Amino acid sequence: MTAQLAQLDHLAGETGLRPHDVTAAAIRIARHIRRTPVLDVLPGVLLKAEHLQHSGSFKLRGATNAVLALGARRIVTGSSGNHGIALAGLAGRLGLDLTVVLAAGASPQKAALIEALGARTVTVTGGVAEREVHARELAERTGAVLVPSSDHPLVVAGQGTVGREILADVPDADTVYVPTGGGGLLAGVCLAATGRPVRVVGVEPATTPRYARSLAAGRPLRLPPSATVADGLRGQQPGTVTYPIVRDRVDALIAVTDAEILAAVDLLARHGVEAEPSGAVALAGALRAGPTGRAVAVVSGGNTASALRTATARQSPGPRKHPVPTS
Repeated sequence: MTAQLAQLDHLAGETGLRPHDVTAAAIRIARHIRRTPVLDVLPGVLLKAEHLQHSGSFKLRGATNAVLALGARRIVTGSSGNHGIALAGLAGRLGLDLTVVLAAGASPQKAALIEALGARTVTVTGGVAEREVHARELAERTGAVLVPSSDHPLVVAGQGTVGREILADVPDADTVYVPTGGGGLLAGVCLAATGRPVRVVGVEPATTPRYARSLAAGRPLRLPPSATVADGLRGQQPGTVTYPIVRDRVDALIAVTDAEILAAVDLLARHGVEAEPSGAVALAGALRAGPTGRAVAVVSGGNTASALRTATARQSPGPRKHPVPTS
């Protein structure tokens, strides 16, 4: 118990976060999100069905927690797509002004849905690192509130509600597999699992194992932009909020190839689960690890090309065009 308290104090000192922040987030966002089920459709691994979340991914949780807690009316974010979609839907419902900065190579279908939901988009050259710099500068220049896709205490706490629900619904879980890009979901699950006897395993694309390499080096490292099929997991480096949480709590990190990710997508589809490649990464990690007792894999997103086309067509009368703010 003393060691656990020391760990909690150390974590709070570095990040300002404690497990009770996840509980507070759960209360704050409850009426805006779907409490997604745990599916028992595959042998040997349960699935936390975040592809059924209102925005098509877990990103709605962290985005909603940050926006509501900050009371933001004008928002800027950098996103690979799903965070922007989540914020755009929320902004439309709450009457907020939103600009989403996308990196080169971002999904055109996700950008189209963001615009159809009423937000403006800005695309920059370079990768995720350049995207984040531009978003930060744009927020400072326009006076908007920056809501990052992962590296923010409120975002991490919101994503942690995924882990909180898993531990409530599967209290005897031995291992939770979590897809890992920027690390907001992994850090959130780690936070929710603090002091609990469950293994937390982060699963990264083999082309960009930023957390594995950073933990091995003992400090956050920036990797080159990645072309992985998991477009939502192309973050280049751990964040200042997410890194210490993952460092202190994650039990293992697994790297999976694009071929393994696509095989997991196909397996899910054969069992009636429509997941995008990023959403199937945790299952790919669970399959690579093999049987590990009672395991849960987070299916983090279902924004496939067909799902995005349907969602975009559903918006009426269409995108509301905004000028890009310059001052």
